[in-house]
This record gives sequence, structure tokens and C-alpha cells, in this order.
Amino acid sequence: MVNSPHEAMHRIFQEYPGLFSGVSEVLGIDFPPPTSVTVLPNDLTETSPVERRVDTLLRLDTEDGDPLLLAVEAQGRKDPDKPASWTYYASYLLTKYRLQPLLLVVCQDRATAEWAAREVSFGPRQWPLLTLRPLVAGPHNMPVITDPAEVRKDLALATLSAITHATHPDAGAILKSMTNVLRDTPQNIADPIIELVAQGLGKHPAAQLWRKLVAVDLSFYKSPLSEEIRDEGRAEGRVEGEARRAAEDVLDILEVRGLDVPDAVRERITGCGDPEILRHWHRRAVTAPTAVEIFEDE
Repeated sequence: MVNSPHEAMHRIFQEYPGLFSGVSEVLGIDFPPPTSVTVLPNDLTETSPVERRVDTLLRLDTEDGDPLLLAVEAQGRKDPDKPASWTYYASYLLTKYRLQPLLLVVCQDRATAEWAAREVSFGPRQWPLLTLRPLVAGPHNMPVITDPAEVRKDLALATLSAITHATHPDAGAILKSMTNVLRDTPQNIADPIIELVAQGLGKHPAAQLWRKLVAVDLSFYKSPLSEEIRDEGRAEGRVEGEARRAAEDVLDILEVRGLDVPDAVRERITGCGDPEILRHWHRRAVTAPTAVEIFEDE
């Protein structure tokens, strides 16, 4: 029993599913007539918890008095499911906070950035219901900053630029300009920048370059990355020292036994940096008839 205008205005479409064709014709929109209609459940409640997380969410209070919500998403590749998720985020944030949402997508490669920047419309082509328009920051529009003076003007922007240009041909100059400025930056400010750049470069070749620059230009800092680099250096030094001593032990045995050690054999022994191999040669040097025969079973 229809008991209110609200009920009547929507239930008439349940009773007369073909009504939409007549309404669309009156409104001047060309929808093809449906061949069949199915009434679906109208309860849109999510019966089981669905975990949805935006990467970062910020409330920005502005000078004009109109606060907004900034959702930031880091996108590493094209994902056809993302636009629908981003639209859901925007609708949910508007409903929950009653503040206008804005989406910023950050990318490291141009193809993904250009894909993310497209306007995506939802709804029938004859009458799109929603249009998603993300802001996108990536290698296609972030500045390439190689001048330390420009880095100093806005260190945060320079950091994001360095991350988004991880594969840029001038990555070396970009990162060098960063360490030039960080050398004179208070440690409490420089430390998180050092770590963010290292994290942002990921497994790109520029990450190793950054580690070398930090080790040389910022050796006095005690950030986690700097300490990790120093630990690696100390470990490498220990291995090198161990290998050098092991090589000397092999040569000592050969000489004590009075065996001739050709230059090629000596160079191979002293040039080996693997202590385990040198230990094996050391054992062979005790019984091998000639110096060259310590390599015989390899």
C-alpha cells in the first residue's frame, strides 16, 4: 500500500519498469528501450565489514574559511579498479566529514601518471552521473630540480620531485643537489628527508646512488640509513681483511714447503675475496705437489 509521495515516486518504477523509457524520452535523452528489467534488492548496507583505506588523509583549513579533505594516493601502476575505489573514497569522505574531498595521486612513471590524470565518468554514456577528476603529481609535471638554491627554497617539494624523478636521466644531479643542501640543514630536518628519499627510490638504480651520496656527503649524520651504510662498510671491511689474511696464509704454506709460486698463481690467490674459497686452498696447500695444483679440483 503506497502511503506517501516518497513511496509513490519510486515504487511506480517497480510496478511499471518500462516507465523509464517514457521518462527519458520526455527528458530528451536517447536511451535504448530495455529488453528486460529485474528489480534488485534496494538495501545497500554492507553486511560484512569491508576494509578500505586511503593512503593518506589530511584536513586542510584554508585562509578563505573553506576547509577541505585531501586524500593522497601513491600509484605504482595502472589499475582499472582504482577509479571506482577513488570515487567511493570521495563519496564516503563527503558523507562522513561533510567537507569537500580532493584526491591527489602521486606517480613515478609518466604512463601511470597520464592514466591516473584522465577524467573518468560513471553512468550511462547518454547521461554520466559522476565524473572523477584527480590531481596528479608525477614525472610529467613535477619540476626537475638540480640547483641547490631551488632545493633550499622548498625542501619538501624538492624531496617529492626527487622521488617522482627516480628514473630521470639527470637523477644523479637531482640527488646531488639534495645532499648539497642537506649538508647544511639541521639534523632533525635532514634525517627524515634522507630516509624518505631512500624509501621513495625503492629498487631503482638511483637508490644505490643515493646511498653513496649519503655515505660521502652526509657521513656525519646518524640517520638510520647512514648507520646502515656504515654497518655495511664495516662488514665489507671485515670480509676484505679476512680474505687478505687467508691469502697470506696460503702463500706462507706454499713458501714454507719450498714450492715455486708462479706469478699467475700468486695473483689468483691475492685477488680472491672469498674467505671460504681461500680456506679450501689453504687445506690443499698442505698436500698439493705444486702450487698450481691447489686449484686442481675446481
